[in-house]
Amino acid sequence: MTSYQIGLVGTGIGPSLSPALHEREARELGLSYTYRLLDLDVIGRPVGDVLARARAEGFTGLNVTHPAKQAILPHLDDVAGEAAALGAVNTVVFENGAAIGHNTDATGFARSLRRGLPDVPMANVVLLGAGGAGAAVGHALLSLGTGRLGVHDVDPVRAASLVTALRSRFGDDRAVVCGADAVQNADGLVHATPTGMAAHPGLPIDESLLREGLWVADIVYRPLETALLAAARARGCRVLHGGGMVVLQAAESLRLFTGFDPDAGRMLAHFEELEGEPAHAS
Repeated sequence: MTSYQIGLVGTGIGPSLSPALHEREARELGLSYTYRLLDLDVIGRPVGDVLARARAEGFTGLNVTHPAKQAILPHLDDVAGEAAALGAVNTVVFENGAAIGHNTDATGFARSLRRGLPDVPMANVVLLGAGGAGAAVGHALLSLGTGRLGVHDVDPVRAASLVTALRSRFGDDRAVVCGADAVQNADGLVHATPTGMAAHPGLPIDESLLREGLWVADIVYRPLETALLAAARARGCRVLHGGGMVVLQAAESLRLFTGFDPDAGRMLAHFEELEGEPAHAS
């Protein structure tokens, strides 16, 4: 039987549910599958060194999370399809000794949003965060039909870079750099920074900008109820937590690693069991 060894590369990943999600679904598929956490802070080595070590040790592949989704790019042998367009990688598959980068974040977020908030207006949406996850979410939002996407990041150069990439793919009138106050006139807000994670507590924007009629989606899932979602819910917003995205991107990553088709519904049910809450909007 083929054995699969997978790793998750990033920082602050101790609370990640990825090992449990992957290993249980792999067992359901009858696979020998091990999933390890490769925390850059714990290992004390840069992402390129961790990638080289995983390759040398015979790993099947890696998932990649904050802050390595863009930093890993120069260390890869090739970047496939969507990941090349996004300029961000969250999945690396070792094929015949070569490290090939993929991105399952965009499809994972798109499927989660369609599932959890299928009827929300999308004429004007604000995206907080222009890093690796933000790039994937931005492409997903415009692919889903967002009319105008405002991108805000604490690093204005990074925000401008993402907007340039989005315009080149979707048209000059579809994406702009904006300030956080653009939320006041938006239909929806999507948060794609680490703020709100257990290791990065707090709110990414002033909660006074949240109002009834605005929908809010967060890609953070540990904790499931972030400070942003709690504040938004208290102000009457419809909200979507990051659970659906993490499960659906994980399902696609597992398929890339093994060639087997996971049962996304079964994985969502497992996530709900682990968290004790449904992986949907409210």
